[in-house]
Amino acid sequence: MRLLLTILGILLFASSSFAQKFGYVDTEFITSKMPEYAKAQQQIDQNTKTWLAEVEKKKQELEKLEKEFKLEELLLTEDLKQQRLSAIQAKGKEAKAFENQVFGAEGELFKLKQTAYKSILDQISKAIEKVVRAKRLDFIFDKANDGLVLLYTNPVHDYSDYVLEELGLELDPNLVEKTKKEEAQEQKSPKKN
Repeated sequence: MRLLLTILGILLFASSSFAQKFGYVDTEFITSKMPEYAKAQQQIDQNTKTWLAEVEKKKQELEKLEKEFKLEELLLTEDLKQQRLSAIQAKGKEAKAFENQVFGAEGELFKLKQTAYKSILDQISKAIEKVVRAKRLDFIFDKANDGLVLLYTNPVHDYSDYVLEELGLELDPNLVEKTKKEEAQEQKSPKKN
């Protein structure tokens, strides 16, 4: 009976020592407590309001030109009509270009957010690294996003190079040497049945 309990204890200890530890954080909650984030958000909101006002002003100017054209269309010669229409089109393109420049995928708003949040995200990342080391975690997820986002992974659990090897793609030369040494050791050691 004692032997059975000893073996069971060893098995439980061995299985728990190989277990991976997971954790999660809520970045929305964390950033809501950071004064730097509130300040950055306020700056972004102010710039966004200014840019929206400029976009609205350009749209109103375009609408004014279109209304004036409709009122005077019957009185204009064909050349003047074409001139006004091209001026309206140019104003429309200008308004659209400004809107894309500010609110587009790589626009001013995107750049402003990137620079404003960079130091905050760096602080959070460093804090996560410290917590991971202190708590000996292997994975950290962020529950604030729609789907769970992986914020940290222990590189020990990255098997990308092995998948590349299986696919026959180029590997890191250091890993190739390590793999060859492991395979050579496996062949030298006697197999247990």
